[in-house]
Amino acid sequence: MGNMNAGRKFQDIVGSAYYVAPEVLKRRSGPESDVWSIGVITYILLCGRRPFWDKTEDGIFKEVLRNKPDFHRKPWPRISNSAKDFVKKLLVKDPHARLTAAQALSHPWVREGGDASDIPLDISVLNSMRQFVKYSRLKQFALRALASTLNPEELADIRDQFNAIDVDKNGSISLEEMRHALAKDLPWKMKEPRVMEILQAMDSNTDGLVDFDEFVAATLHVHQLEEHDSEKWQLRSQAAFEKFDVDRDGFITPEELRMHIGMRGSIDPLLEEADIDKDGKISLSEFRRLLRTASMS
Repeated sequence: MGNMNAGRKFQDIVGSAYYVAPEVLKRRSGPESDVWSIGVITYILLCGRRPFWDKTEDGIFKEVLRNKPDFHRKPWPRISNSAKDFVKKLLVKDPHARLTAAQALSHPWVREGGDASDIPLDISVLNSMRQFVKYSRLKQFALRALASTLNPEELADIRDQFNAIDVDKNGSISLEEMRHALAKDLPWKMKEPRVMEILQAMDSNTDGLVDFDEFVAATLHVHQLEEHDSEKWQLRSQAAFEKFDVDRDGFITPEELRMHIGMRGSIDPLLEEADIDKDGKISLSEFRRLLRTASMS
């Protein structure tokens, strides 16, 4: 496996053929590639077979790029759903939808019977916090609505990250705690005004602190939600949409948008971002597109 150097991308094909991630074959690898390799190892340990196999190295590479691992042959029917879920989420071909190393440590199968007291800060979470401040008010509100549709079990990894930043364990993140956390991502050490700007963007109730619900909205891995369970994504994104669509006519109108956001004056600049077909309202598909752009920033 490669070197777990957060944020760096490498352009050489390295490692044993059986453990090579799809993006490595495209000469674009990073720490996500090591997570894939851990998935391959776990798959082998659980069932005694390789997830991708062929007689030649070139054949193995084609299998990695094109096919999915088999979770139906014995002994997989007897292996716990939690173990299968863990391996499946490590062997996602899209590196952006794959679990991060910190998320893997927070997975229920890994922490079964124990806690996650030593979970490291996830660089992708810190990056999401920095990105959140750049989003429009509409996108921030849309993410808050989406965050409210997840249950505590689905938020276990984000809860671990929140607890890692909330050093005094009082249930909220202060400016000092946020500054301390963001400083750990060394290439992005930030000055105080910038940290304050991030905290204020996340702090929807303006009490000067970030509570867990506010933290979730800013740190959701939206791309993972859709990739890991597309059916659940459809239901979840629709539930978030309906928090805006008060009359349930299938569109968010300027009036509904103004009511939800509490904005005075023209709503046109916010509407324009999501209203792709320029009909003066936001459809469900346009709303989903808006959410997806949060994971591509």
